[in-house]
Amino acid sequence: MKWILLLGLVSALIVVFINIARAGELPLVGQSAPDFSLPDQNGVVHTLKEYSGKWLVLYFYPKDDTPGCTQEACAFRDDLHKLTALGAQVVGISVDDGKSHAEFAKKYHLPFPLLADSDKEVATRYGVLMNLLIIKIAKRYTFLIDPQGNINKVYDKVETSHHSQEIIDDLNKLIAPAKT
Repeated sequence: MKWILLLGLVSALIVVFINIARAGELPLVGQSAPDFSLPDQNGVVHTLKEYSGKWLVLYFYPKDDTPGCTQEACAFRDDLHKLTALGAQVVGISVDDGKSHAEFAKKYHLPFPLLADSDKEVATRYGVLMNLLIIKIAKRYTFLIDPQGNINKVYDKVETSHHSQEIIDDLNKLIAPAKT
């Protein structure tokens, strides 16, 4: 019985720690997306403004070349033609540096920008920075930003195996009423 109580207490402390560890507040659906200006894996600086007039799939991920992050990035790569046909662009962000992004993009032939948020400012503005004592990483969240620059949807429970398809399905629902 003592072990069960101890396990329950430890689990509760972990949940509290994770909730406290997140920096910043998540932007809400309908709000303007927080601006960014970050270099990609090739050193090219990208800003939110350059995606004006298009849907933007802005996805945050913890670490280059890890199993879940690789699965998610490769799914976006494989579905990129479907996403662009729906008027969407894909941009990934993590706190890894540009060199790490360049190696990751080259290894998996990723044709979209991976932005280096080395200062962790953008992850903080989007409320996805996790402070885990000695390391800080971006939590796996995706923001679907509409052509006017507003948050249309926040994906806070991402399943890497079908996340890209989930976004395609949502875009089809969002765009279908506009076509009729």
